[in-house]
Amino acid sequence: MERPTGVSVLAILSFIGAGLTVLVALAFMTGSAAISQMVGGGPGSAMFVGLGAIGGVFILGFAALYLVVGFGLWTLKTWGRLLMLILAAIGLIFGALGLLTALIHLRIAVLVWQLIVCGIDVWIITYLLKPHVKQAFGT
Repeated sequence: MERPTGVSVLAILSFIGAGLTVLVALAFMTGSAAISQMVGGGPGSAMFVGLGAIGGVFILGFAALYLVVGFGLWTLKTWGRLLMLILAAIGLIFGALGLLTALIHLRIAVLVWQLIVCGIDVWIITYLLKPHVKQAFGT
């Protein structure tokens, strides 16, 4: 069966997300080193650079995850679909927490943004659970 268009879009967006996440990780690592140099060194600056490096590696792990998800979706692997469903569900949980925070603090822009993010996660979950999409993955 041919790959559904929505699955192709999700795979391409996962690849783009992986690339952007790599850029964020590199900015995180180099930014912490640059800030440490601007502050003037000292014992705290080495720790700051180390934390930046650790944070950058952690963010690179997310880039690898985006890459794996994109590959799984592009090649119509069942595990790719399941991994995307899990990540969308986790995103929906964090989006719901963000909605609550935005409501508590009455931040309209954040509320609108969280509604958009939750809407996208709901769309991804419902789309990947549609029968013709499941059939494309062989399930």
